[in-house]
Amino acid sequence: MTPWAPGSPIDLTDLDAFADGFPHEVFAWLRAEHPVWWHEPTELTPDGEGFWVVSTHAACHAAASDAATFSSEGGGGRAGGGTLIEDLPAGFAAGVLLNMTDDPRHQQVRKQVAPALSPRGLAAMEAELRQRARAIVTAAVARQTCDLLVDVAAELPLQAIARLLGVPQQDRHRLLGWANTTLDHDDHDLGQTTERQQQAAAEMFAYGTALIEERRREPADDLLSIVANGDLSDLEAQMFFNLLIAAGSETTRNSLAAGVLALVERPHQWAELRADRSLLPGATEEILRWASSTTYNRRTATRDTELADVPIAAGQKVTLWWGSANFDDEVFDRPYDFDVRRSPNRHLAFGHGSHFCLGAGLARAEIRIVLDELLTQVARIEPTGPVEWVRSNKHTGLRHVPVRLVAA
Repeated sequence: MTPWAPGSPIDLTDLDAFADGFPHEVFAWLRAEHPVWWHEPTELTPDGEGFWVVSTHAACHAAASDAATFSSEGGGGRAGGGTLIEDLPAGFAAGVLLNMTDDPRHQQVRKQVAPALSPRGLAAMEAELRQRARAIVTAAVARQTCDLLVDVAAELPLQAIARLLGVPQQDRHRLLGWANTTLDHDDHDLGQTTERQQQAAAEMFAYGTALIEERRREPADDLLSIVANGDLSDLEAQMFFNLLIAAGSETTRNSLAAGVLALVERPHQWAELRADRSLLPGATEEILRWASSTTYNRRTATRDTELADVPIAAGQKVTLWWGSANFDDEVFDRPYDFDVRRSPNRHLAFGHGSHFCLGAGLARAEIRIVLDELLTQVARIEPTGPVEWVRSNKHTGLRHVPVRLVAA
């Protein structure tokens, strides 16, 4: 792909612009010249209407701090809403999915499920997570060559979310396949859907419905039992199941794989981590900043307002680009240097405000534990082929990372 040059057209709805990873050159220019920029619609833009692009750390932080003005659900006279650039129907996705609801309903649902993901709840899972991570890395090292994304980075998040939801471990790859298919844009553009996607969504919906009904008949010690027997509607419970399968498997695996790749390119930092594991918490935060696996979240302006002195009209779409905010040199010294010793590290990888990621603690634990196990069992990691990125402007994702693991 030809590198972008200042003055060239910008189309953030052209997924080819993200086919080789996040387009940092575009956003560096936007941060410097137009921190809040109006994106005119193109032939690829869903709904045929423009939207605001918020690229600086300060402006993203300000908008995320004001959920009453910048809604995750909708408002301002708009019929639809949600957190994607394309409008999603109110009452089905917007206003029903946890990440697409506003307070007070958003907080009501969070309070029901938060104990399972609290520090106390995660501490109870630590030994099991470590055991699973050890087995995953041991199997990959025994094979010597593997796909770092599929065989290592994806496995612990997938096993953990299956465990939390009460999904049989033997079914976890079916769920991953459905989630990948519904999120992938390898063969279509924004606002479009394929028969393959529709089938995957229908199969996942049927699986979730059956599991929720089972938990209502026979509650178990898992998160889905809390959801199934709380005050959520049938649709809310099903949507929560779908959300956790996607969010629990997609974002963490991409962060972990991208972070390990950064360390592969910086062997001195790999050596530092192997020698001093007290650096692991800081390395985990730097991985989250560096990967910024959730690229953006959309909001809807509920009233006429201003952001960074730019007037925004009620009902307009406002996109907050976390992947840009996390490389803002007004906040991060040498933002394009990966540094496991970076401190402070005020990244927005989990968002901010009332919609701060519910699973942030679990994601941090999974990254730290898998990285710790890799550092123990692997002396070095050698790329054996090109990295393949996911064609998406919503998730900075990896599809394949072929490597050789040299045993310690």
